[in-house]
Amino acid sequence: MKVGKLDWKDLKSIIDENRAVKRKDVRIRSGIGEDCSVVNFGDKECIVSTDPITGAGLNSGRLAVHINCNDIASCGVEPVGILVTILAPEDSRLEDIRQIMREMSSEAGKLDVEILGGHTEVTKAVNKMVISCTVIGRGDRGKAVSTSGAREGDDIVVTKYLCLEGTSIAANDFEGKLKNILTSAEIDEAKNYINYISVVKEGVLSGKFGVNSMHDITEGGLLGALWEVAKASEVGFKIYEDKVPLREITLKICKKYSIDPLRFISSGSMLITTERGRELVHMLENCGIKASIIGKITGNSYMMVGRDGVQHQVEPPQSDELFVLEEKLK
Repeated sequence: MKVGKLDWKDLKSIIDENRAVKRKDVRIRSGIGEDCSVVNFGDKECIVSTDPITGAGLNSGRLAVHINCNDIASCGVEPVGILVTILAPEDSRLEDIRQIMREMSSEAGKLDVEILGGHTEVTKAVNKMVISCTVIGRGDRGKAVSTSGAREGDDIVVTKYLCLEGTSIAANDFEGKLKNILTSAEIDEAKNYINYISVVKEGVLSGKFGVNSMHDITEGGLLGALWEVAKASEVGFKIYEDKVPLREITLKICKKYSIDPLRFISSGSMLITTERGRELVHMLENCGIKASIIGKITGNSYMMVGRDGVQHQVEPPQSDELFVLEEKLK
C-alpha cells in the first residue's frame, strides 16, 4: 500500500461497512472530510477529533497539539482538553519522551488546553515515534460548523499561507540539504513557520461570524482539502492558482525538488466557505489574520485555473508531497 492516507473510496467503504450504530445524540458523525464528530449534551455539544503525528521528527510534540486542536477549531469552537498516546520504538531515550511532553505542555498552555491523560508505551510495533491525540471541544448546541456545509456560490477563503507546516518540517529535519538553495536567514524563517500553524483563532472567529463550512488544510494540501469539502458537501469548486497565497521560500523548495505546493501538508491555513467572503476577509484581517479569496464553490466539477489561464480538472487526493520530499532528501 502507498504511504499516506487511504484512498478515499477504500476509506469510505470501510466507514460505511462498519457503522453498526447511529445514535440520535450524534449530530455530526465520521465521513470523508469530516475530521470531527459532534455529540449533543443538552444545551451544549461535545466536539471530538483524533489524529496522529507520523511524518515529523523535530517539533513533533508541538505539531501533535496543533493539528488536533485545529480540527476542533474547524468546527468554530475552542478546544478544551487533549488525550495523548505515545508509542516509542525500542531505541528511544526517556529524554525523547520528556521532550515531546515538554513541547506538548508548552503549546497546550498557549491555547488554554489541558492535557487530560493518555498512554505511553515502548513497543516493537513501531520504528519511529508515533504520537496520537484526541481533542475535546465544547460549544453551544447546533452551532458547530461542519465540513459538509459548503453551498454552491460560496466564496472559498484560505487563511495565512499554504505549506507552513511542510516548509517548517523540511527546514527543521533537513537543514543541511537545503543550504544549497536557501540562505541561512531563509532557513531560519522557514523553521519559524511552526509558530504559525495554529488555526484556532481564525476558526473560532469564523464560527462566530457564521460560515457554511470549514476544514483545516493538512495532509494532501489545499487540493486534498478542497476535494474533501466538495465530496462531503456534494458540490464542486473552481479555484485560481495565481490567487493561492504561498511564501517564496516554499516555492523555492518545491521547485528544486519537483513538489506540488498545492498537495503539500499545510497546517496553519484554514479553508472556509461562505457567501460573504469579502466581509469575512475584512473581519479576519482586522484581527491580524491574512485571508484570501481563491475561488468559488460550484455545481459538481472540481476545477483549477492555472497561472497560464488553462483550466484543469483536480484529481482525488494522493499521498502527500511531504513523503515524496522526505524520500528525495534522505
